[in-house]
Amino acid sequence: MKNEEIKEVLCFGDSLTWGWNPVDRGRYPFEKRWTGVLQKELGKDYRIIEEGLNGRTTIWDDPIEGEKNGKKYLIPCLESHMPLDLVIIMLGTNDLKLRFNKSAFDIAAAADSLIQLVQKSQAGRDSQSPKSLLVSPPPLGKLTDWEEMMEGGYEKSKKLAGYYEMFARDHQYFFFNAGEVVKTSDLDGLHWEEGENLKFGKAVAKKVKEIFV
Repeated sequence: MKNEEIKEVLCFGDSLTWGWNPVDRGRYPFEKRWTGVLQKELGKDYRIIEEGLNGRTTIWDDPIEGEKNGKKYLIPCLESHMPLDLVIIMLGTNDLKLRFNKSAFDIAAAADSLIQLVQKSQAGRDSQSPKSLLVSPPPLGKLTDWEEMMEGGYEKSKKLAGYYEMFARDHQYFFFNAGEVVKTSDLDGLHWEEGENLKFGKAVAKKVKEIFV
């Protein structure tokens, strides 16, 4: 396959995309992150671009952690990596924090607004918009050190997939429910252990191939 035919895939997310390891609170090496698994599964015909940021929200300014607003960075990110063939967005876990006080519906609507930015952009081939895939994060696990920070988040997290899917159907873009494949670790209630990254990367690779059929 010629270089110009390589599919450029942007993965825009939070610590789940960055590769946070709940065992030691470090970062998984590339080949252990789901994005690395995705790259291996898809092979040389695809280029995976990682854009994971710990603490990233969909559209909310974080009064404690600072520059975490996904909406503010999305357009510059699209333009810096264009032309793109597919943009995968998986955000929403950090929006569950008590400090934001947002409903599951509001979080899903915020995630949808990011996809709409992608759809309205000219960051794809020939100044068209890239294809879009919205991924709903899985429900939270057993919260430990971050239990108070995420108070009330568990119940909301179980509702996200339904709302994400609704918006994807209404606005006609691709959707994937991560909760059907992976389980959040009970070590911290927020992140994924190594085996879940492997399962998710393989599942997303299958979805990406279906998108480009």
